[in-house]
Parts: sequence; C-alpha cells; structure tokens
Amino acid sequence: MPEPTPPSRTEIPESLHQQLRVFRAHLWRVKAVEAVAAGCIGLLVSFLLVYGLERVWQTPGWLRLVVLLAGVSLFAGFAPYWIHRWLWKQRREDQLARLIARRFPGLGDRLLGVIELQNQAGSEDTLSPRLKEAAMVAVAAETGRRDLADALPPRKHRSWSLAAMVLALGAGAALTLTPRAGLNTLERWLMPLADTERYTFTRLDNPPKHVSVAFGEAFDLTLRLAKDSEQHPAHAVGRYGHQPEVGTKLAGNGYTFTFPGQQDPGVIVFRIGDLRHEVRVDPVPRPSVTDVAAVVSPPEYLGIEEHRVDLKTGVLSVVEGSKVRVEITMNRPLAEAEYGPTRPAATGIPVANADVLTPQSGAMDLSGNLAATPALGVGRQPFEIPITWRDRLGLLGEPDFRVRVDAMPDSPPTCYLQGIDRQLVMLPEESIEFEVLAEDDFGVKTTGIEWVGQFTRPTDETPAKGELPLADGGPEQARMLANAIFSPLAFDIAPQKVLLRAYTEDYFPGRGRVYSEPVVVYVLTRDEHAALLKSRFDRQITELEDLARRELGLLEENQRLERLDGEQLQNDENRERLDNQQREESETGRRMEDLTRKMEDLLQDAARNGEIDKNTLKKMAESLQSMHEMSEQDVPKVEQDLAEANDPSNTPENSEKQLDEAVEKQQELVEKMREAIEKANEANRRMEAGTFVNRLKKAAGEQKGIVASLMDSFNSPDPEDSILGENMSDLDPSDITHLNGNIRQQSDTASDVRWIQEDLAHFFARTQKEDFQEIYEEMRDSGIDIGLDTIRTWLAENSSFKAAEESKKWGDQLAEWAGKLEKANEEQNGGGGGGGAPNSEDQDFEFMLRVMKMVQKELDLRSRTRAAEMFRRGAQDPNIPSEP
Repeated sequence: MPEPTPPSRTEIPESLHQQLRVFRAHLWRVKAVEAVAAGCIGLLVSFLLVYGLERVWQTPGWLRLVVLLAGVSLFAGFAPYWIHRWLWKQRREDQLARLIARRFPGLGDRLLGVIELQNQAGSEDTLSPRLKEAAMVAVAAETGRRDLADALPPRKHRSWSLAAMVLALGAGAALTLTPRAGLNTLERWLMPLADTERYTFTRLDNPPKHVSVAFGEAFDLTLRLAKDSEQHPAHAVGRYGHQPEVGTKLAGNGYTFTFPGQQDPGVIVFRIGDLRHEVRVDPVPRPSVTDVAAVVSPPEYLGIEEHRVDLKTGVLSVVEGSKVRVEITMNRPLAEAEYGPTRPAATGIPVANADVLTPQSGAMDLSGNLAATPALGVGRQPFEIPITWRDRLGLLGEPDFRVRVDAMPDSPPTCYLQGIDRQLVMLPEESIEFEVLAEDDFGVKTTGIEWVGQFTRPTDETPAKGELPLADGGPEQARMLANAIFSPLAFDIAPQKVLLRAYTEDYFPGRGRVYSEPVVVYVLTRDEHAALLKSRFDRQITELEDLARRELGLLEENQRLERLDGEQLQNDENRERLDNQQREESETGRRMEDLTRKMEDLLQDAARNGEIDKNTLKKMAESLQSMHEMSEQDVPKVEQDLAEANDPSNTPENSEKQLDEAVEKQQELVEKMREAIEKANEANRRMEAGTFVNRLKKAAGEQKGIVASLMDSFNSPDPEDSILGENMSDLDPSDITHLNGNIRQQSDTASDVRWIQEDLAHFFARTQKEDFQEIYEEMRDSGIDIGLDTIRTWLAENSSFKAAEESKKWGDQLAEWAGKLEKANEEQNGGGGGGGAPNSEDQDFEFMLRVMKMVQKELDLRSRTRAAEMFRRGAQDPNIPSEP
C-alpha cells in the first residue's frame, strides 16, 4: 500500500498580503489619530470648561476635580481603549477580513475563506494545492479591483483633529490673550484641590470676608478695585441674604454700598463684573462705656493723695493745679482709643485771668477693656476732653462723647463763731463757751480764736491781745467744729472792750489767716456790771407793772361778766367773751413765765457781782418767788376756772359759781402782783443807792486814768518825746491822738458827773434819805462841773501838767464821796439788828445766797481752768503756727 502524501501549505498571493498590510496601516493611522484627538479633546474641553466656569463663578474644588477627571479619562481611558480596539484587535489578516466584511460582506467572506484556506492543513489527496492557489489568486484579483479604504469603519480623525485643533487654538487664545486668567485656570485645573485663588478680570484690593456692623443701624461697605484689576465695571450690585439688591456705581476707584440696618447675621454677595465676592456680616451693638472715672492728683501743697472719682455725670470739678487722668471702661476690648484735642468748655461764666488753653490730644493707653488718657494739667480754664474709640471688630463708639473738667480755684477758708451773741457783757471771772466752725473746700489746716482789747478810757495799761489755737485740721478735712472757752480772768484780761474773732488757715501757700466777723465783748468792772444790772432790773420791773395793769384790766372784764346770771353767761356772745378772757389769761401766764426766767438770770448775775448787798438780793429773791408762784399756780388756776365756767356741759349755776371763783382768785393774783412790784421796787431802790457808789467810783477811776495817761507821756525815756511845754502844733501826731483821747474821756466824765448829781436829787426826792442829800449838796457846792470843764480846756491847750494836777484832785474828791455813800449804805443795810437773835428767814436766805455764790464760783473756776488748759496746750503745740 502506497504511503500518504505529506501535508502542504499554500500562501496567499503577495499582492493580497500587501493590500491587507496597506489597509491595516491605514486603519491604524486613522484610529491612532482619532485616539490622540479624542484624548486631546477631553483635556482641552476640560480645561476650557473650567476656564469658562471660572469667568462666571468661583468653581469649587470638587467640581474642578470632576471636570479634570472627565477630561483625563478621555485621554487615559478612551485612547487606550480605542487603540486596543482598532490597533491591537486589528493586527491579523483574519481580523482585517472580518472588518472588511462589515463593509463588503462577500469580499470579506472570500478573504476570510482564503486566509483560512491558507492556514488549512491537508494532503494533496484531500485538497488540491492548485485549486487553493487558484482560489487565492481569484480573491486577490477581486480585492485588487477594489479600494479597501472604503472598507474602513467611519473615520472621524479629521473632524476630531479639527476639533482638537480648534480647542487647542481656543486654549492658546485664552493663554495668550488672558495670560493671568489662563495660567490661573490652568493651575486651578491641574491642581483642583489646591488653595489657589481664582483669578478674575475685576480684582479687589484686600476685600473683607467678614465684617461686624452696628446692630440695627444702616451701614456702608466700600470695596476698592486693585491696581492690577483688568476691568473697571461701571456698576456693581450686592445682596444681603434674600433682601433686594443694592446697586451702586463706580466712584473713583471703589464702590460704596449702603445697606439698611440689620439685626440678624447674614452674607452679602457682591457681583462686580466677573467677580463674585461674599462677605459675612454680624450685627453687634456698638462698643459702649460701662464706667467712667478720673484719677485726680491734687497739687502737692494740699498733701492729698491721688484718688479716683466716679464720673457718672461726665463733669469733673478739681482744684487748679491738679492733674487728671480719665479712665473709661468698655463692654469689650478696644483696638484703639484717642482723646482730644481738648477745647475750652462753654460754661457761660467768664473766668477771670483765665490762661490760654493749649489743645492736647493723642492715643489712650489700652489694657483689656480699659482705656486711659495720660495725666492732663488743669489750669484756670475749664475744658472738655473729646474721646473716640474703635473696638477690635472695627466699630466706632458713640459720637460726641466727652468729659468736662471744671477748674475750681482754691478759695479762702471761712470761719464763724456759733452759739454766741454778736455783742455781750461779762465780768472778768465769767466764761463763755461757744463753737468755732471752720470750712475750706480743700482742707482746713488750723483754727483758733484771737482777741484784741481796747480801753474805753485813758489809762497807762496795755490793751489785751492774744490768741488761742483750738485744733489742727487735715488736707481732707473740709469742715471742722471746735469748742472754745473765753475767760478774761484766765487770759489775764482786765476790764475793757474786747474784739473777739475766730481765725482759720488752709494749705494755700502764702495766704495767711482768714478771720470771722468779730464779737464785741465788754469786760466790765463790778461797778459797771452793777449799773448794767440796774438797767436790766428797771426794764423787768416795767414789764411786771405792765403785766399787773393787764391783769387788772382782765379782772375788770371778769367782774362785768360776774354780774350776769348763769343763763346769760351761756349765750353765744358771753361765751365768746369768756373764751377771749381765757386766751388772754393764757397769754398772761406765758409772759409771766418769760419774765420769771429773766428775773432768775438777773438774780444770778446780781449774786455773781459780789458788791450788791444781801438785802437787795433778798428783796429780789422775794419778788422772784412771788413771780414763780404766780406763773406756776395762780395764773393757771384762774385760767382753769374760766375754762370751766365756759364749759358747754356746765349748768348755769355751775358756770356762775366757777366764774365767781375765777374772779376771787384773780383779785388775789392782782394783789400778789402789787406786792411783788413793791418788793422789786424796794430792791431796785437799794440797788440804785448802791449804783451811786459805783458810778462815783467809776468817775474817780476815769479821772485817775487820765492822770496816769498824762504821767506816762511826761516820763518818756527820751526827753525830746515829752509833751510838756510843747505847743499843740509842734506835737507828734501820735501825741495829739493821745491827748484827743484824754479830752474825749474828760468830756464824757464831766457829763456822767452831771447826771449823777441830777439822779441824786431825784433819788432824795423819792426816798428822803439825808445821806444822799448831803452828797448832792456837797457836789453842787464844790463846783465840780466847772472844774472838770477846766481840765478839758487845759488838755486842749496841752497844759498837761495843770490838767493832771486838777484831775487828780477831782478824782480823789469823787472817791471820797463814793466812800461816804458806801458807808451810809452799809449802816442802813445793817441797821435794826442790835443784839437780838438773828431772823431765821434771813439766815436761810444768807445760806441760800452763799450756796448760790459757791456754785457760781465753782462753775466759773471750772470754766477758767478749762480755758487756761486750752491756752497752755495751744502755746505748747509745735504744730500751731505763731502769729506773725
């Protein structure tokens, strides 16, 4: 059996191979271009899309990322896929035949058949090589007659390339014509998640992203174009939340938007050209002041420490020369605060010698919520300090905030004497207690009293002069009340006229003392005091007599009412009369009480005098006792009976009975008043008799005072200063003043002596006391009136020596007459005693008088001791300045 023929392979014609290779190359070239074009289109579209969006709004990073990924996906996803599909999957001839079959099914099938036939394995017995070859040649011939390019799938490489070129030109134009915007878009496109600022043709100069505005107040917001802005739109709009848009025009290099007041936070969206800018707005209250205070540093001379003053009213009053630091406390921290420029305050009151105000201004020191000015000096001119501030949110404070500083001069202190009459009389051993009130606006330094004496008649004694420091104050003690005691005997002040006044000092340099209104104190001798008591006694007796006449008139009216029966007393007219009588009786009681108090004071002063005899004091005491009984018992009883008689609930019989009792008691009251007046007149006569002694002694003392004054002028250490033998025209002015004082005193003494003679004559006419008649006749016959007038004439001629001799003579004579009257009074006051047993009533009165005098002396001694102790302490206190 023959062996089988080995298999053989028949290749397709070379022309067919070449045609398929050309087709494949063409296919690959077209699809490769399409892949590249598609990738470029994806990238370019992605870039241009971002570029376009960026011109309209601020694209978020995630969107740019999506666009970038979409563009890159065409290049990195679609292109490989396209290459894989059209290049990798179309590399073999059978793959190409199937592709051609899509366009030319018959041809494709035949090509696929010959390609499969070429690869078919078989022997010559089963498959004739020549037949295969013939089939292949036939298919190759048929293929050669066709243009395989027509079998290519739809070709988009030209359109896609054109699109890519157009997009590339667009991207190039964007980068060329708007390089900043293009490069910015390229950067933001390539790095979508990077924090790269969007570029706009309209650019702003540092626009705010967040602002705080005043709560509920309209506000302005200005956006300024940057210097490198490529566009300058003429119009811009802004919208606050969902509110209507607010438009504005370009002014200068910016846009100013005015928005209505807001209360809720929101966002303003601005649109200026291609720019879209958002600003967050927070409405907050303006920064406000929670506290205003001033730190005041007073002038050094006051010694007052620096202190803080609350300024709720916005007005500060400080002394000239102070330094002031204003502090304001805010409700939140500040970014800046300024004061000034200071300006004069419009007070409406002209300021004398006001200095020219130099404006001051500057930044305030900030510390948290506190802002403070530096220390500002205060002159005489009141001024205002305007203050402005801005908080860290950029909000300004309230407008027109200012603090006014009123400059006060350091006024002189004032002082007053309280609890003392403007004029008073006293004996040397008496004391008066009072208060010294010293006030100063910036501290009392010290206070006290001082006195200056003045003799009312010529004498060789030195007038009193002294002072008593009372208390030291302090820089912050604006008011000081000090107790003071003035005792002539404790301060070694002889009887004379004394001007007493208080003084005080403050801390103002070089001011010195400031004095109160003076009080005139007449320090009397006992003779002068007795004469004064006599005058007071006369007035009180007159008042008592007036009361007696008044009570007698009331008695007569009551007696007229007594004649009426009970029923008549109870009619309206008579009730009115009774009511009026009751009121008048009440007034009598009030006046009697007042007069009783005056009589008590008089009796105490009379007992203090020491030279008024006890019988006079006894009569005064008896009169006072009657007045006590009348004011406390008799008058109230009459008033009570009148009230009961006028009681509407009384029966007519009772009214009549009560009125009868009232009349009876009133009669007793009137009689008692007469007895009290008689006792008072008796005491007054005794006192008057004693006053003649005092008046004569006073006149004698005045004459001797003239002698002493003249002798002092004669015995001058320098003989040239003596007034003896000098004419009036040649005398020194001080000597003339001295002589004129003696002349006035001599004239007064002569007048007093004439009055003494006249009063002696009247007293004798009333009392028929022979001792007083004898003295009167001696004075009348002595020619004392002419003698005293002669002395005055000699003094006027400076016949000083003769005047001194004559004055001494009449002084001795007046003293002799006083001695005679004094002896006569003592004999009369002590008469009738004999050797009998002393009257128990007199003994009781003498005991009471001694006790009264002891108490008065004890009180006077205590007051003098206190005054002397105050004087000693003031003299030893080194802090009390001595009188300059």
